[in-house]
Formats: sequence, C-alpha cells, structure tokens
Amino acid sequence: MKNKALLIQGIRANAQTYSLLLALGFIWILFAIATGGVYISPQNISNLFRQMTIIGFMACGMVLVIVTGGIDLSVGKLAGFVSVFVAVLQAYFNPWLVSLIYPGADATTHNIVSAIISILLGVGLGALIGVLQGSVIAYLSVPAFIVTLGGMFIFRGAILAVTQGKTIPANQPIFTDIGQGYIPNTAGLVLAVIAVILVVLFILQARKKKAQYKIEAGPLLFDILKMLVAAVGIIGYVLIVNLYQGLQIPVLLLALVAAILIYLSNSTRFGRYAYAIGGNREATRLSGIDIKKNIFKIFILMGTLCGVAGVSLASYVGYGTIAAGEGYELDVIAACILGGTSTLGGEGTVVGALIGALVMASLSTGMTMLNSPPAMVYIVKGLVFILAVLVDVSVRKSASKN
Repeated sequence: MKNKALLIQGIRANAQTYSLLLALGFIWILFAIATGGVYISPQNISNLFRQMTIIGFMACGMVLVIVTGGIDLSVGKLAGFVSVFVAVLQAYFNPWLVSLIYPGADATTHNIVSAIISILLGVGLGALIGVLQGSVIAYLSVPAFIVTLGGMFIFRGAILAVTQGKTIPANQPIFTDIGQGYIPNTAGLVLAVIAVILVVLFILQARKKKAQYKIEAGPLLFDILKMLVAAVGIIGYVLIVNLYQGLQIPVLLLALVAAILIYLSNSTRFGRYAYAIGGNREATRLSGIDIKKNIFKIFILMGTLCGVAGVSLASYVGYGTIAAGEGYELDVIAACILGGTSTLGGEGTVVGALIGALVMASLSTGMTMLNSPPAMVYIVKGLVFILAVLVDVSVRKSASKN
C-alpha cells in the first residue's frame, strides 16, 4: 500500500514531463501522416536532433536561471555574437595564431590547432560575458531582466559592427565536424551502451543515497521502468540514425553537457542551492546560503553554455552572419517552460527542458516540411508557449489546494 502511494506520488511529480512526451509522440505521428512517413525517416530524425542541439545547450543552463527566479534574454544574441567572433577568428586571426603557437605545422595539424583555438576562445568569450552580466545582477542588484535585455541589444549591435552586413566564413576542416560530423556506427553503439550503463548506475546511486539519509526511495519497479525507457530510447535512437550516417557529434556533445548539468542540479550543493533560492529566497538567506555568489555562478554557467552554443552554431552554419542567434532566446525560454520549469521559480529539470527543445524543433521542422508560411510557425510556437504556462499555473493551483 505504501509503495503504491509512493508510485502515484512519483507519477504526479513528473506528470508534466510524461504529458510532454505524449504530446511529442502525437506531434511526430501527426507530421508522419501528413508527410507520408518522410518526417520519421532516419535522415529527418538525424537532422531534427541536430537542429535542436543549439537550443538544447542553452536550455540546460536556462533551467537553473529560471529556477532561481531569474531570466536571461540575451542568450540568443550572445550565442550569435560568439559564432560571429569565432568566424572572425577563423577568417582573419587563426592562421597567425597557429603559426605563433605551432610554427611549421602541416595542414592537418594547422586545422586541429585552429579548431582548438576557436573552441577555447569562443567558449571563453561566453564565460567572460557571463561573469560581467552575473556581477551586475548578483552584486549590483540590477534585475536580471534589465541586464540581459540590455545585453541582447548590445550583442545585436556588436554583431552588426563586426560583420558590417557581410557573411564571414567559419568552415575550416576539423572545426566543421563539431556541428556537422558523425560518429561511426559501431562507435555510436558502444557509446549508447555506455550511456545506458551510466543511467542505470546513476539511478541506483540515487536510491542508495536516499536510503542512506532515511528518505523514501519509492518502488524499485518505478526506477526499473525508467531504466528500460532510457535504454530503449538511447539505443533505439542510435540504431535509427545509424541507418543514415551515424550518431551526430553535436548530439553527443549535447548529451555530455546535459549529463553534467543533470549531475550538478541533482547531486551537488550548487544545484540544491539554486532550487532553494527559487523556492524560498528569504528562508535560503536565513539559512546562511550566499545567494549572490550562487546567482553569480549560475550566470557564468549560462554564459559558458552560450559560448558552447555559439561555437556549435558557427560550425553548423559554416558562417558568421548578421542574423546569427536571432530569436533563439524565445525558443530557449519556451523549451524550459514546456519542459516543466516553473515561471515562479523553484521547479524544473534539465531533462524536461531538452524534451521541450525537441518539441519546439519538431514543430518547426514539421511545419517547414509542409511548406507552412513562416508567420504560421511563429503563431503556433506562441500558442504552444502560452498553453504551457497555463498548464504550469493550473498545476501550481492544484498543488496548493492539495
């Protein structure tokens, strides 16, 4: 009886995530029928997941920002600015930097070193901007909405200033593999099996920790079901994309980033403090937690992930353009809200945000394949976003009554 109650409690706690998965399945079935099955072809599935990676990188960080009761409106243009910065490096500065670091390098070595320079400086730029914005927000007490809105305008202007309305190439060999490359089929399957093993170990470790601290872990059957779903999802996905060209490198990178963020949010003080700040800021302050320091760290993390997204964007597109990152912030925020991150703070998961990002990408891809007008794509995304917020508010009200 007790296990049954815990099982029902676990289902209710993750009801929005399960509902979103059902909605995602419905969207895929609908578009599959409308496109005669082309939508669920291995090639389109591969392209769909590749397209959602850039939003996914930023959504992983945005979850913690919103969980603390904040917002970051600059993420789209910051990622766009990083992509333009990386393009400028590749077009004008990397040859000189490579010759300075590695004189006499052959063509292959030159490309490898150039890619490393682009990655490090691009991610570093994102982290630096995260430090600057985080300092103003956390220590000067300027609302995150104002700081990041100002940042969005600044980065938009910076993109215009750097590009001068031109398209800057960022398509050097090796670097392009970050956003466009594939893992061989056998290696992809090996990585999938390793990922499943890690998921199983993570779930078992979580149960062990709960038992250690005398916390009800819930029915073992529930966790076994989660393991099975994860195993089928991961291995099934790799088998499908192997029918095209293999596991995409950007999807693998997103999986690594997501795993790190899931660990940080669930198993470290950093993550627990973030949820505590969003849940009850005053109680968190009175408990002795340094709220300013934690918010500062979260915005550094957000900036770093924008740097990763910007590098991936430059590699995927192959150019730095005047429109880089346009509108991404809306997709990122919508992905988090769709995934169950509460607009009031204190609740949200990285997994939910990634599913939300996949839903947004699925809608865009499906409507594009049906030759829907761009205006209709925006309208549908807006309606879905509003519906997600309505569901969030309804769930909150229901929970408060119970």
